[in-house]
Formats: sequence, C-alpha cells, structure tokens
Amino acid sequence: MAKIRVVLADDSSFARSLLRSLLENDGGIEVVGEAKNGAEAVRLAVELKPDLITMDLEMPVMGGMAAIAEIMATRAVPILVVSSMADAQQACAAVAHGALEAINKPELDPAVGAAFIAKVKMLATIRVITHIRSRFSEKPQATPSPSLSAAMPCSNNDNLFRVFAIAASTGGPQALATILGQLPANFPCPLLISQHIADGFAPGMAEWLASICKLPVHLAREGEQLMPGSVYVSPSEVNLAVTRSHRITLAQRLSGEIHHPTCDVLLASVAAVYGRQGVGIILTGMGSDGAMGIAKIRHAGGATLAQDEASSVIFGMNKIAIERGAVQQVLPADEIPQAMCRLAGQVE
Repeated sequence: MAKIRVVLADDSSFARSLLRSLLENDGGIEVVGEAKNGAEAVRLAVELKPDLITMDLEMPVMGGMAAIAEIMATRAVPILVVSSMADAQQACAAVAHGALEAINKPELDPAVGAAFIAKVKMLATIRVITHIRSRFSEKPQATPSPSLSAAMPCSNNDNLFRVFAIAASTGGPQALATILGQLPANFPCPLLISQHIADGFAPGMAEWLASICKLPVHLAREGEQLMPGSVYVSPSEVNLAVTRSHRITLAQRLSGEIHHPTCDVLLASVAAVYGRQGVGIILTGMGSDGAMGIAKIRHAGGATLAQDEASSVIFGMNKIAIERGAVQQVLPADEIPQAMCRLAGQVE
C-alpha cells in the first residue's frame, strides 16, 4: 500500500521537526516536503501533490489563512490546521475557508502522537473539491415542505417553544457559518450546537461564530436558562444537554467516547425534554454520532433536517441518519436557514 504523502507548513523549524518525527514513526506516512511560509505551501501543493498538508496560521510572507484559500481555489488538498489554542478563532475561520479540521500543536507524548497520526490518516482519505469557498455562497432557494411547515411554531409563552439542536463534525464550521450567518436577528428560538472539535478550540469557535451571526453566540455554561434567540456552543471537554427545567447541563465524558463533544447526548436530551417541540439538524461529518439522537427526536414527534451530500465535506453521519429513516427533509446547507425560520413560525 502506498504511503500517505504529507507536506508540513510552519515557520518554526522545531515545530516541523516535531511533526516530522511523530508522523514518520508510522510506517504508512511519508513527509515529502516542508514549507516555511504560506507561499511555499501553495507551491509545494502544486509541485508535490501531497495527500495532506499540515498548516500553521501565523507565518511570514503569506499566512496560513491566505495559503488555505489559495490552495483550495487552485489545487485542492486536504488541510489540517495545526496551531496554538491562542489562534482558535482564526483556526475556525481557516476551517471555513476550506481546511478540514484544526488541532492544537501536538507534544512528544505517545497518546497525543497516536491521536495526531490517526487524524492525519483519516483526513488524507477525504476527497476535497476545488473552489470549496463557493459551495455555500448562493442565496437559499428552499421551497416549503408540507410536513415541516405544519409543525408547531416557536413560542416563548408557557415554556412551549421550539428548541433547535445541531450536530456537526468534519466540515461543520463551514456549514455552521452558512446557516447561522443567514438567520435573522429576530430568530425566536434557542439553538444548541454540538460540533466535534479539538479540546481548547470551542471558545474560539464560539467567538468566531458570534462575529458572523446576528444572534448572540457563546460557550454553553452549566445551569444557564435557555433564552429565545440565543446560540449555545458545547465545550469539547464535556457533553452539552438540556434539563426539564429548560437549563443547560454539561455532562462529563463517558469512558471510551470517541467524539468530543458527543452529539447523541445533546439530541437525545432535546428529544426527551421537548418532544414534538424539538428540532434536530445533522450536518456533515465522519462516523455515525448524532444518528441515534436525531432518530429519538423524530420518534418523539419533533422535526428533523439533514445537510445533503452535495454540500457536505463528508457525507457520513448525516447519510447514516437519512438511511435509518430519522430525517424528514434533506437540504443543502444554504437552504437550511429558511427551513429553520419556517419551523420557528417566521413564514415569509
């Protein structure tokens, strides 16, 4: 079997040496080139045609963000952002520009190294598309769905309001940017997000989403009351859920959990607490996390949506949910906001 060919882009020779050491400890990976800045990374992407590029963000000549945009617009390559948690907000923006995921710079630790290698191997298999930036740019042209438009609208009277829960993994930040960026400032329902993300990066993602969204967005906090029109992002170190008193609870990870946070926990809690007032939305991502939880929302009488294959970076967890019959409507990412507004009673 051919080795996975990787290019390292980082202005620090120490960081490149560390990454090379970790990757080449695995017999299935070969580091074929190193770039000291974004311009070199763009050139090596064309010349070497690697299977994956690891990309730092803060580099001279051309930064990682500009390099990602250029690579994805010319010779698309799977890109893993490897950056400091201090750059978490920028890292999430980089993912929206076409990088697949963002992680903290690894250390010389066997467990951390093994996780890094597994991430590289997984992402290197993903088929990315040139001009990914244009894939979510068109205005929504959704048509009403009879099964969804007839559902109970959001109401902030007597606690009978719609609660929206979104599950996402690889490619999720792009889709979230599209969806949240189109929601109006008067969207009347709470919105909870469980997005698989590296530990320490969720606060930066919440800040980044807040910068592109008309609604207030923040990292979910234990015990806070759900408020209409607010967006709650789950930390990765715990699992976001809701209680029967309409408050946030942050549950500790269970032993053996692969995904952080776990989408099934959020979706199942919304099904249990809100029943037919719950709305589950499952987006792009690898694996099956979220498929079980969104099925519970469907079985409880709630509304369920899924991102379609064409607009997904990975048609995985959403595909499984669709195949299991848990999804009522399948839409491109840029048509989901209009469907959400109909469900919230904001019919145009």
